[in-house]
Amino acid sequence: MELSLEIKININGLIVSHGNQKAKKSFIFLLKTGKMITMEFNLMTSNIRFENPADEINNWPKRKHIWSKIVDKYDIDILCTQEGRKNQLLDAESITKLKIVDGHRDWIPERMYPSIFINLNKFSVLSSGDFWLSETPDIAGSKSFNSAFPRLCTWVEVKKDNNTFFVFNCHLDHVLDETRLSQSKVIAKQIPIINKCNVPYILAGDFNESPENTVRSLFNEDLALNDPFNDLNIPDEGTHHRFDGKNKTSSRIDWILITRKFNCKKYEIVKDHDSNSYPSDHFPVFANLTL
Repeated sequence: MELSLEIKININGLIVSHGNQKAKKSFIFLLKTGKMITMEFNLMTSNIRFENPADEINNWPKRKHIWSKIVDKYDIDILCTQEGRKNQLLDAESITKLKIVDGHRDWIPERMYPSIFINLNKFSVLSSGDFWLSETPDIAGSKSFNSAFPRLCTWVEVKKDNNTFFVFNCHLDHVLDETRLSQSKVIAKQIPIINKCNVPYILAGDFNESPENTVRSLFNEDLALNDPFNDLNIPDEGTHHRFDGKNKTSSRIDWILITRKFNCKKYEIVKDHDSNSYPSDHFPVFANLTL
């Protein structure tokens, strides 16, 4: 009498079953090629600088075409932006192939919003939201901790095939260390509440301080996030400049942090310009990720 053995393996919620040699070989092939368990996408974080007539030749209408060319060139699937009010952000959407995730949002005209744009041909949006970096995170426009302005974190839950993950995008206070630390504690508290099932996630944004300071220490301790910039041994350099591309005294204040289930194949501070005209006063930061 011959016994047949059926093996079932759960990978990212997908049950794979094989009870014979042919199925086993097919299964091993899929594992080796990564066609079953990996997903690749491009993510960028970019402080777009709010539309400000005082910037003159560097105001948004004069540089938005440079910015949109970079988004297209790097074939971005998920885009995290900081600054920008509603009209500027909708304008940004109109010059990319991406869709802003704002169905959850009641816009406050005077507020600037970190926002997330998604390639809907690649990802489905399952849920989204904002929380404010204050003692009352559910109250829109609220601010605490001596913040110069109300600040917030926006988030989206996306899915492709059997892969589900979250993206969080924030913009911290630009003045006080202690304010940024308090705002970061709000983020560290809210992420597990939103991500109840503890699926992989990304935290990106403009943190307005160096990775050597207290905000990163808090995230390392409370959230166990990884900085792929360090893994790839890229020389550290600043990301903020004065529309001139010169950043020798600047810190790397724009980050993409990932949980361990992501792998970063490429990470780049993007310094593209058009005849020394730059897309913003921050260099965009690009990462090619797999999950």
